[in-house]
Amino acid sequence: MAQLRSVVVALLAAAAVTSAFLGERLDAVAIVAVLLINTGLGFVTELRARRAIDALLHLDTGRAHVYRDGSLHAVDAHALVPGDVIQLDAGQQVPADARLIHATDLRTDEAALTGESLPVSKRDEVLPVPTPLADRHNLVFKGTSVIAGTALAVVTMTGVNTEIGRIGTLVSGVRDEPTPLERRLDTLGKRLVWIALGIAAAVMLLGLFQGVPWSLVIRMGLALAVAAVPEALPAVATIALAVGVHRMARRKALVRRLPAVEALGSTTVICTDKTRTLTSGDMTAARVWTRGRGVALDDGDAAARAPEVLDTLSVAALASRAQPRGDGQHVVGDPVDVAMIRAALGAGLDLEALEAKHPVVGLVPFSSDLKIMATFRETDGTLVAYVKGAPGHVLDRCGRDADGALLDEAAREALHAVNAGLAADGLRVLAAATGDVTASTEHALAGLTFVGFVGLMDPPAAGVREAIIRLRTAGLRTVMLTGDQRLTAEAVGRALGLLAPGAHVIDGSEIGRLSPASFAEAVASAAAFSRITPADKLAIVTALQARGEIVAMLGDGVNDAPALRKADVGVAMGGRGTDVAKEAAAIVLQDDRFETITAAVEEGRVIFDNIRKFVFYLFSCNLAEVLVFLVAGLAGLPLPLHPLQLLWLNMVTDTFPALALAMEPGDPDVMRRPPRDPREAILSAPFLWSLSGHAALIAAVTLAGFLVMLRTAPDRAVTIAFMTLALSQTFHLGNARGDAPVLTLSRALSNRYALAAVALSVGLQCAAMYVTPLARVLHVVPISGRDWVLVLVLAGIPAVLGQLQKLRRSMAKS
Repeated sequence: MAQLRSVVVALLAAAAVTSAFLGERLDAVAIVAVLLINTGLGFVTELRARRAIDALLHLDTGRAHVYRDGSLHAVDAHALVPGDVIQLDAGQQVPADARLIHATDLRTDEAALTGESLPVSKRDEVLPVPTPLADRHNLVFKGTSVIAGTALAVVTMTGVNTEIGRIGTLVSGVRDEPTPLERRLDTLGKRLVWIALGIAAAVMLLGLFQGVPWSLVIRMGLALAVAAVPEALPAVATIALAVGVHRMARRKALVRRLPAVEALGSTTVICTDKTRTLTSGDMTAARVWTRGRGVALDDGDAAARAPEVLDTLSVAALASRAQPRGDGQHVVGDPVDVAMIRAALGAGLDLEALEAKHPVVGLVPFSSDLKIMATFRETDGTLVAYVKGAPGHVLDRCGRDADGALLDEAAREALHAVNAGLAADGLRVLAAATGDVTASTEHALAGLTFVGFVGLMDPPAAGVREAIIRLRTAGLRTVMLTGDQRLTAEAVGRALGLLAPGAHVIDGSEIGRLSPASFAEAVASAAAFSRITPADKLAIVTALQARGEIVAMLGDGVNDAPALRKADVGVAMGGRGTDVAKEAAAIVLQDDRFETITAAVEEGRVIFDNIRKFVFYLFSCNLAEVLVFLVAGLAGLPLPLHPLQLLWLNMVTDTFPALALAMEPGDPDVMRRPPRDPREAILSAPFLWSLSGHAALIAAVTLAGFLVMLRTAPDRAVTIAFMTLALSQTFHLGNARGDAPVLTLSRALSNRYALAAVALSVGLQCAAMYVTPLARVLHVVPISGRDWVLVLVLAGIPAVLGQLQKLRRSMAKS
């Protein structure tokens, strides 16, 4: 039914009914066939794209361990109710929102829900009511996973009342908005109907005034209505978008909703999640500070392999539990531990030899209370502790620095200042320390030697900065939306070139305090938002759309789903994206690379350019048909064409050249021009003038052939008009292929589909002439060789004049 909600469809249906009423059953059947073909094409291509976002509301975590009747039972997660006490262990997904009763070294991965890139430490403590979602460390949330530790928790919310369920409610409340192309084509269709009805009414009144029989007047009006509407436009637009889908699939962008192809080419703002979209999602040791200097861990920098740096990295690695696998490239464990091991391996340390020389004999696991982790290792008969953790907590257990100097109050303040400076750069800072101890217990960790700081970050993904620059050149603004802290967002924004000097990140806590006007102003200029919720992301996308922006949203987590659904184009990561994000999105990037979005935008722009080309072609052809009837009616001439001939031209002869225009290669400057105005109509004033001029030429040569034959051979006049109009429209294809002439061989061959379409259309027209049953249906009679010369000469005039005009303009520009 959605495919039939169109004013163009209504007009064609009315034409079919009128034809049947007048006894023109063949015309009626042909028009109905057109409607069925368009409806079928639209339905098939949209079928898969109409999947609901039910995956979000049905997101399940399988089994849960719950205390019932005093003992532990394994039950289906959907059987939980508020008040149940559940047990959580490492590796499990959390089956419901719950308040912690007791937690031991509990850490959860909440990236999909909050955008937090690091595991979140959880503890059983009381927090104030207005604590933001990402800071509710005494709660665990449905759909997140337990990275480490164990816990008991009491279920507080289940189903749609959970945080993930609330996101589902947000998603289900977002209506699918029409894309820019759908809005333009709908507006265009409404205008066409009124134009068609107006012209038909004028000619019918004129015919009645001239004494033409009413049945012929109605047939004339019907023919004009059919002529004014490009019946092939919906089918050609659908197929052009499908061609774009194929092109984008080759560039690793999978399209789930067809009109999104063109909408991406109209995009003016790209809102994007940070974690695992702009960044790699893997924690990396980026900087080491030791003995008074900081060193960036660059593989090409010799300073990164200085002895004091290697000492710091070896202590941090020996204080970690992650294990290299296979050739050492794959490391398994806590993300922070993995980052330490990778940094040590990257610096050239032989961890296998270190482990053999310093075997583990004891461990103090990381906890939210201690905020440190320690391993106890035996070295030459001495028990040595290797410690890493929060700088303040590690420094409290240290008595000396790496040079052996006592850590007095001034030295400690200086180290705290270094820590603050590293944190201000968006790094997560850990301190490393070592020292001989008397026992493998937490209480023995005192009087240690501080060796240095290690700064961790979730680094920008490869190619992202270059992609953002290319998008900016193309006139697109990139806005980062993240659940991370402001300092982290600012550091990543600066690294990627998103933040201009002096620009700041707007924090989620500020959004609620802004008035609607202030929020709209902030959204118009901000390049990054931090610590925001799914509802904030949805509000930001909505505010941008209210300003007339065409918004693309990139994300991979559950927390991105509402904004993905609301945006003009939702784009999800295909590899590491959640199923929920992919279901909500219109486009999925199969290679998870941000720069693929630039290729997709480029393809979207090419597709819109090609849509304009075949709109130009179809409308100039249809306007020419209208002018033929209008001028013939005003001049008191007989009908120059039969209604079924018009349907043949619009659905057969014109369709293949129009389809060929969908295969036109893109212009070289397609990514060096700004996005087009979203409010700009397809038929702009210059576009209409050019279209009308070509239509007038085609109509003129058609009427010229008709008039010549009326005087010399009236029985062949309609056939000559039919053939002249068909071939002049086919040859007109070269004028629609772009602003440049197609006179050179290389330009003509750049789209071989166009040449094939011309050959096919000419062949079909010959079939209409020489295949007897078809000729009888179309009211076509055989013509002589001299008639063919007249047809070919007249049909070539609009094409030749159009190419000469393009050549003159091209020479004037050069």
